[in-house]
Amino acid sequence: MTLYPINSGNFKLDGGAMFGVVPKSLWSRTNPADENNMIDLTARCLLIEDGNRLILIDTGMGNKQSDKFFGYYYMWGNDSIDSSLEKHGFHRDDITDVFLTHLHFDHCGGAIQWNKDRTGYEPAFKNADFWSNKDHWDWAVNPNAREKASFLKENILPIEESGRLKFTDIPKGDMLKNSALDFDVFFADGHTDKQMIPMINYKGKTICFMADLLPTAGHLPLPYVMSYDMRPLLTLNEKEKFLNMAADNGFYLFLEHDAYNEVITVKHTEKGVRLDQVLSANEVFN
Repeated sequence: MTLYPINSGNFKLDGGAMFGVVPKSLWSRTNPADENNMIDLTARCLLIEDGNRLILIDTGMGNKQSDKFFGYYYMWGNDSIDSSLEKHGFHRDDITDVFLTHLHFDHCGGAIQWNKDRTGYEPAFKNADFWSNKDHWDWAVNPNAREKASFLKENILPIEESGRLKFTDIPKGDMLKNSALDFDVFFADGHTDKQMIPMINYKGKTICFMADLLPTAGHLPLPYVMSYDMRPLLTLNEKEKFLNMAADNGFYLFLEHDAYNEVITVKHTEKGVRLDQVLSANEVFN
């Protein structure tokens, strides 16, 4: 098995929304804002080469939305899935599986693209199966009013229409051992219903793809919960459980949205679980 970081693009979001009730004077120490109160973020995906399988975890926003849509997110930099895959010697047609932690547009938008004549949509990874879970899928296709803006039907319904949609098992608790893609999955319901956190056994290490359970290193303190979370008090409990497990077991936390910290480890302190090491993906994967 070999792992590769895949940067699908960079964007900005309002810092206050990203940190909820936490005052700017606190969160800006780790995530400084610009003059519009926007903080730098990224959509860092993970590629797993495992035998005949090439598994991509999350896809970023993609590029099919309007200029007006992307204008809300202040895109910056030149990274894309295609350029990042090419850097590692791959093409999107090589992908066999796309594992979607959840179906918010910044995690799944790149799974679907315009067709050639822009009359409809098609999978952006034509040879891949697309993985979700039944409970989250139902949640996303019948969205609540608050979350509806994040579940875009053009990102979701064409996956099912392609005939390539597959569902993971849903555990009785919060941990799925040995999923169909040969990694464990931690299920979390605070951010959105049945978000999936892959936990990959790699060269004696556990690499955890943190998705929106821990968007950036700045979100380590338990109360630092995004306003985007549907059940913030549940996020508190899920973060506490996962971070304690990470500190106890020396997990490597791969950060999807942190523009400047790719991988971190954590440790127990008198103030709770806090940052231990900041590492590049290459340091951890090689």
